[in-house]
Amino acid sequence: MSEPADRSPPPALFDRQLVARRLAARARPDADFVTALVLDDLAERLAAVQRRFDRAVIVGPNASLLPAGGRTGKGPFDFVRIGSLIEGPGIVATDPERPRLATEQCDLIVSVLDMQIVDDLPGYLIDVRRHLRPDGLFLGAAPGGNSLTELRRAWLAAEAEMTGGAVPRVVPMLDVRDAGMLLQRAGFALPVTDIETHLVRYETPLAVMAELKALGASNPLRERSNRPVTRRLLQSAATHYADIASEPGGRVRATLEIVWMAGWAPDKPRPRRARPGPARSGLADARADRPGD
Repeated sequence: MSEPADRSPPPALFDRQLVARRLAARARPDADFVTALVLDDLAERLAAVQRRFDRAVIVGPNASLLPAGGRTGKGPFDFVRIGSLIEGPGIVATDPERPRLATEQCDLIVSVLDMQIVDDLPGYLIDVRRHLRPDGLFLGAAPGGNSLTELRRAWLAAEAEMTGGAVPRVVPMLDVRDAGMLLQRAGFALPVTDIETHLVRYETPLAVMAELKALGASNPLRERSNRPVTRRLLQSAATHYADIASEPGGRVRATLEIVWMAGWAPDKPRPRRARPGPARSGLADARADRPGD
């Protein structure tokens, strides 16, 4: 596929400096259950891959939370850890918009909750593919479109009730069908997309909001409202949240979707591409179509 030498910059959606400050200010950086869920799932997906990785890179907002190595069906391997927002001792950093990786020709590149702060996701995926050697593997995890749907609906209802309008308070997230098309557009072969859905339960709606703040995941949009959140507005959002997402026993639920993306850098002869979207059930199915290693 033809690719323009210079892409015009996309609109700037995310305030990454704000996100970095929030991540750095977390009281317990290791108490990130979302990253822990994704890394557990990553370990299972890698275990299904029957090949060795000699040059593997893993990228995430906070490099100190990333593992130093992984294991496939062929044995253990080491990761080069890269932080797109926060580095760490002996850990390199890259531009989250246009990744510049320590290894130019990688066997494996993994993105862990990094793509949701990228303005130009098609361009990001093109750059990632360029860093893969032929038949190299890309794995990426990002929040899916139904994540925090209860919170989004509650804030929209509260803003409409209290101010007569609404401002964006929850970031746009990735749809699994779009993810498959983005992989194909970036030139990946055998794209695979699927969703892991988790329901997390909290004592109160305010506990949901407090956890998001503790995770450094509060509203990161550049065009966020400068109006202060009043006590009345916050209470209205909490009331609407309880109406939307109450569970037996008085707790409330929060939806967390993780969209997984996988694609192979084309080799010769060029592999047959899958159809866009979640056309396969998982990475192991795609792996079965690859020539033996």
